[in-house]
This record gives sequence, C-alpha cells and structure tokens, in this order.
Amino acid sequence: MEPSARNDGLERCFRESGWTLRQFAQAVNRVGTDHGTPLRYREPSVHQWLSGRMPRPRARAAVVEALTRRLGRTVSHAEVGFPVPEQPRGGSTAEELVDLGSDDMSPSRRSALGAGLFSVAVTVPGWQDVVGRMDAVHAGSAPRIGRGEVDAVVAMTERLSELDDEFGGRHARPMAAAFLVNTVSPYLRADASPEVRRQMMGAAAFLCYLTGWMAVDEGLHGLAQRYYVKGLELAGAADDHSTYRHVLRGMSVQAADLGLGAAAVQYADAAASDAASTSEPRLRAFFAGQQAHARAVHGDAREARRLLHEAHRCLERAESRTATFGGYAPSTLAYHEAQVKNELADTAGSIGALKLHFRLRDGSNDSHRSGIRFTAMLAERQLRVGHLDRACASWKRALDSYSTVKSGRVDRQMQTMYRSLSPHSRHPAARELREQAEATLPRQLREEP
Repeated sequence: MEPSARNDGLERCFRESGWTLRQFAQAVNRVGTDHGTPLRYREPSVHQWLSGRMPRPRARAAVVEALTRRLGRTVSHAEVGFPVPEQPRGGSTAEELVDLGSDDMSPSRRSALGAGLFSVAVTVPGWQDVVGRMDAVHAGSAPRIGRGEVDAVVAMTERLSELDDEFGGRHARPMAAAFLVNTVSPYLRADASPEVRRQMMGAAAFLCYLTGWMAVDEGLHGLAQRYYVKGLELAGAADDHSTYRHVLRGMSVQAADLGLGAAAVQYADAAASDAASTSEPRLRAFFAGQQAHARAVHGDAREARRLLHEAHRCLERAESRTATFGGYAPSTLAYHEAQVKNELADTAGSIGALKLHFRLRDGSNDSHRSGIRFTAMLAERQLRVGHLDRACASWKRALDSYSTVKSGRVDRQMQTMYRSLSPHSRHPAARELREQAEATLPRQLREEP
C-alpha cells in the first residue's frame, strides 16, 4: 500500500469504534502491555496508519486485537487493509505439534512466537467438533507402542509440572517442547491398538495444556493459545472430556488474568457445561470457583457471588480434604474469593481472603511459585489500602525468594513492587526494600516506564 493511499478499511473500523485518535493509540498500547510487549504509540502514529502508512507487524496484530475487543466481533487483518500474516504450517495434529514445539525449542524462533498476541477471536473447537476425530493422528512407520509408552508420557508430564511449580516455566517449557517433539509426536504416529492410541492422545493433550500454562507464566499468550487449542483437539480425538474441560478452564484463567471478562466467562461456562450433574462435589467446586472469578472480571457481581457460594457449598460436601493434581482445595477457594472480591472493589475483603489462603496452604496443592506470586499480590493490595509497613513486609518475603524461580509473572510483580516503592523513599522500610531490589533484580525490571 502506498503511503499516500488512505486505508479505507482501517478508517471504517476506526469510525465504527467511536474512538478518538488518542483512545485508539491507548487501546493498541494496552494490548501490547497485556502481552508483555509494551507499545508506546500516540495520535500521530494512528493518523499515519489511517493515511496509509503500514504499521510494523507487531503493531498490526495489536491493532486487529484492539478493534476486535472494541467492536465485539472478529476483525481480520484483511478487513483493515493489512497483509494476512503467515499461518502455522498445516498437516496432521502430530505434524502441527512438531512445528509448534520445534519453533518453541529454537531460541531464534522463540522471540517470534512470543510476539503473538492473545486473541479474543481465536477459533476454539467445540466438543462435538473434535470428539471422536480419531483420524486426527495417523499411524506411520514408527514402532508399535503400548501402555508402557503412555505411562512414560504421563509420568514425564507430572515431573515437568513439578519443575514448573517449583522453579517457574522459563526452564521447564523448553524441556516440555523438546519432549513433545522428540518423544510424544513420534508416539502419536506409531502403530498402536485403538485403546492405546486413545490413551496416548489423552496424555499428549494434557501435556499440551501444561506447556500452554507454562507459556502463560512467561506472558506468551498467543503461544499459550496455540498449545491450548492443540490440547483441545487431542482431547477430543481421545474422547477425553475431562482434559478438554481442564484446558477450557485454563483458557478462562488466562483470559481473566488479562482482564477479558467476556472470553473468561465463555471458556469457564463451556468447561463447566455438564459439571452440575457430576457426582464429585470437589470437581464442581473446581469449575464454579473459576466461573465466579470470570463473572467478577466481567462485572456481574451478583452471579459471581452466587457461583462463589456454590463453590463453597460443593467443597464442604466433598468427602475428602486431600487435594489431587488438578483438584480443588480450601486454599484454592480462598484465592478465588480474594480475586472475586478484588474485582468487585472490596480490597480489604480480598486481603482477608488472601491471608486465609496462606493459613490454609498445606503444600499438597499449592506451588512454591504461587506462594511468591500471591505474597506479592497481597503486598500490592495492602499498599492500596494505605498499609505501607505491611506491604513492605510482604514484598520482602517475596523478594527474598525471587532468585529461586524463573517466572515472567513473578518478574512483572517485582517490577510493580520496585516502581510502587519509588514515591516512598523517605520511609525506612520502603527505602531499605528498594535498595535490596536494586541489588537483586535485573536491570530491565528496574527501568522506569
């Protein structure tokens, strides 16, 4: 497109949005910030785009996502006059996993993958669309596999999950991607009995879910979505409704953390679609707690409180208090209560629920990383209500453990801490904590915006 030719498609969407030039720029910047790739566009840039100047590729994706969020419908690159981005290579599910995992393993490609944005317009395959699609994976010339190979994938996934919980996703995700490429994908193409093939696809689906969860931890939301969608496809092909619902719930957690209430509600409700009839109250609480958080992000206070109450009631009915992987414990419910109250502007109540969460933690269902994250979260809310000394004490506990994890979410919380302490340089505890942060945090986390 020549710079002198106005971009009529972008201008039509701009007029439909009702934004000013400044609001458009701010919305694009907000999308970038949501995904860990800050953008700093202002009105002149928007004017140039409308006049025909082509934005950079990263900005194009942010423009499309910002308009999609604003207009409540899918806006494509073509509609706004942008070149259609190269799509992931096609092929069977196993081949697509190799492509995705290989790119994720490569340092040179990883930066490009990280530039992908979370999209509220992503195509999420419905259960009826994917269930029974056993031809999604074709047997090849690889040796025949049996139940032992399935058990190995399940065991390795559990180990990777433990590493992620303890040390963060920055180290664990490349290992998960390598395992997907080098071991799991060949298994998916190997000869096997129908039952073993189904079990292997279910195990691969959960590994995709875990790898997507690790990508969320790094703020690589577009990459996480790609892993999640592959997990949904594999779960459907395996007729594994449990894993399918777990992946959808994970997608709701991701959307809620990004402040995208409508998407969070959509995914949470789909995950819980038949949970009301389940005989396991802990499982119902598992889904209802996330539904409550999603509703609160969406601004539906009444329904959020109802679902939170339902989660409490279901957990009280649970026969055992022993938490399991993917289970739901009282400490997790307290965290969801804290998130709901925070979204509903009850900061004091949120602080109380977070404190209850820490009293209930027993190590069986709560990770080392989440302990750091939630402690920093507590500090932010304590500062919000004016309790600077308590906030400093909480932040210090988080900072003391910072070097033990490699997590993008923890990094961003430490950056928030450093910046929040700046106006309090005369306060002894705040000044001492900021000095400790200067000696502990990487330079990029200490740079002012």
